[in-house]
Amino acid sequence: MDNDAYGHVNNVVFYSFFDTAANHVLIHRTGLDPLASEAIALVVESRCTYHRPLAYPDLLRAGVRVDKLGRSSVTWGIGVFREGDEEAAAHGQFVHVFVDRASRRPVPIPPHVRAVLERMVRP
Repeated sequence: MDNDAYGHVNNVVFYSFFDTAANHVLIHRTGLDPLASEAIALVVESRCTYHRPLAYPDLLRAGVRVDKLGRSSVTWGIGVFREGDEEAAAHGQFVHVFVDRASRRPVPIPPHVRAVLERMVRP
């Protein structure tokens, strides 16, 4: 996902960054296994506000928090930063709904996942 014709990372790529950041938390901090867990998280909504362009080979970092925690959903607040920058190049929200893997019907957030997410809720 190198630079586009305009010489910067294309806007749509930021949604991939958001997906990676949120799933990194789910996999590495809560132990959710997207290939085997009974409950999985599906994206139902996303949005992004762009502040400044990024370009390959910029080094990036993401800040992740929980903006809202529901019974079966989590709204992530995510900022994407150029390494060393204090202000985000873009920020947005990414909503996951937890569903049963087989039926795809909403289910409560698993307790072990909820415990981690509760500690990430925006003050």
